[in-house]
Amino acid sequence: MNDWSKTESLKFLQDKVKEVKTAMLTTYSSEKGFNSRPMGTADIDDEGNIWFFTNEYSPKISEISVENTVSLTYSDVANHTYLSIVAEASVVDDKAKMKELWSPFIQAFFPEGLNDPKLTLLKVQPTDAEYWDSNSSSMVVLFNLFKAVVNGKHYDEGKHGKIAL
Repeated sequence: MNDWSKTESLKFLQDKVKEVKTAMLTTYSSEKGFNSRPMGTADIDDEGNIWFFTNEYSPKISEISVENTVSLTYSDVANHTYLSIVAEASVVDDKAKMKELWSPFIQAFFPEGLNDPKLTLLKVQPTDAEYWDSNSSSMVVLFNLFKAVVNGKHYDEGKHGKIAL
C-alpha cells in the first residue's frame, strides 16, 4: 500500500468501510476513560469523511465536545479484514446532509424521522488508518494456520499496512 496514490488509498478505505458497515466508535472522557459502542456507518464520502447518525444528547456527544479524537474499528471476521482508524469527530447539524444520507434503517432508531429533535450527524475525519487483510476464506486461513504449525513456520497473516490519508 506504500506505493498507492492517495486516490487508491482512499478507494481502499471506502470499499472496506462500505463492506463492513458497522464500526466500534471509541471516545474518551476523564471521568470514565475509554468508552466504545457500535455505530452503523451512514456513508464514507469522497474526501474520506465517515458519517454516522446519532442522538445529539448521547454521552458520546458530550465526550466528543471535550475530546474530539476518536477511534473507529471495523472488523469483518468472515473475510479476515480489519481497519483501525484514528480520527477527529465533530457534530454536524445539517438537515440537507441528513436527508441525503437518510435510510429506512435509521428510522428504527429515530422514529420521528428527519424531524426528530435529537437527530444529528457525527462527522469523523480520519487522520491515521491501518488495515489487516488476509483476503482469504475461513477455510484457507485455517488451512494456512495448520500448515504453519505442522511445518514449524511462522503464519503469514496476509497484508498489513498504513493507509495514506
